[in-house]
Amino acid sequence: MDQRQTFLLTGCAGGIGRHLTSSLLARGHCVYATDINLVGLAREGREHGWPVDRTLLRQLDVRDPAAWAEAVEEACKAFGELDVLVNIAGHMLAGWSHDAPAEEVDRHFDINAKGVIFGTQAAARRMVRQGHGQIINIASMAALAPIPGIALYAASKHAVRAFSLACAQELRPFGVYVPVICPDAVDTPLLVPQMNLDAAALVFSSPKLLSVEDLARCVINHALTRRPAEIVLPAYRGWLAKLTNCIPSLAFYLGPFFRNRGLHHQSQLKSALK
Repeated sequence: MDQRQTFLLTGCAGGIGRHLTSSLLARGHCVYATDINLVGLAREGREHGWPVDRTLLRQLDVRDPAAWAEAVEEACKAFGELDVLVNIAGHMLAGWSHDAPAEEVDRHFDINAKGVIFGTQAAARRMVRQGHGQIINIASMAALAPIPGIALYAASKHAVRAFSLACAQELRPFGVYVPVICPDAVDTPLLVPQMNLDAAALVFSSPKLLSVEDLARCVINHALTRRPAEIVLPAYRGWLAKLTNCIPSLAFYLGPFFRNRGLHHQSQLKSALK
C-alpha cells in the first residue's frame, strides 16, 4: 500500500474511524472523513492535525442514499477517484428484545444494515466503472452467532455480513473486493452505554477488549493487502461463535458461563472509570 490512495470513511468523529483516519493520513493517503456529528469531526481534525490538503471533513447521514451519492461524487472530484470505502459507523443499545421500542429497531437497521448497503451501492457503482476498488465493511463477532441481550445489533450485523459476502462474489469480476471484518468488542465510545446494562453482559465476555489500534492494523495490514472475503478478530473467538451458530443448542450450555464472565468484566470496567 505504498501508492497514495483515496479513502472514504464513516464514523470518523471518534473510535475506530478517528484512529483509522489518522493512521491513513500518516501514511500519505487522502481521506474523505465523514460523520453525522460534523462539529465533533471538525474538532478531531483540529486536535489531531489532519492535513487540510489531503483531508475533507463532511457530515454524512449514512441512512440517506442521496447523501451517499453526493459524498462519493465529491470525493472523486477532490482526489481523482475513490479507491477504498470503509463502512465503520454503527449503533448499539443493549436490551431485551421484547422491551425494545420501535425506534430502536429502526435505528439499528437503518444505521448498521441499510447504511452499509447504501454506502456499498454508491461506492460500487463508481468502482465498477473504474475497474478497481475495495469496500471494507465492519460487521461484528455478533454477525457470526446470535447474542442474547443485543438481539437487534446482532441481527443488523448478520445482515451486514450476509450482504458483504454476497457483494464480494458479485463485484470481484469487476475488480472490486469486499472484505467484511467481524471483530470482537472494541474499546470505543459505543461500549460506554453498555457497561451499566445487564443485558450487555455477553458483549464483555472476551478476556480483553480489542483496541482501535487493533482494528486499524487489521484494515491496513490485512484487509487492504490480502483482500480476503472475511476477517474474524480474534480468530479463536470467531471459531467458537461459528460453532455455536452451527449447533445453536450449545448456547444454552455455554451462555451462562460467558454471561457471568461478562458481568465480572463489566464490574471491573465500571470500577476503573470511577
